[in-house]
Amino acid sequence: MYYHMPTCLEGPISRNRLQGLFNTPTKAETEVSAPSEDIRRDLVERVRLEIAEGIYDTPEKWEAALDRLAEDLE
Repeated sequence: MYYHMPTCLEGPISRNRLQGLFNTPTKAETEVSAPSEDIRRDLVERVRLEIAEGIYDTPEKWEAALDRLAEDLE
């Protein structure tokens, strides 16, 4: 029988290093989790509702996104 467990080899990511990585929040995590007064809560709620109902992505929005992507690739 084989046991599939973490090895004792030290590498760029090891169990000991992962514990240190996840215990301290990064600057980006702190900025995202901090409440911001710039958030338009009405817009966020409307978009969440449209996503839940499946009406957020329209063919027009897809075309606009594809056009912007094509412009960026040129």
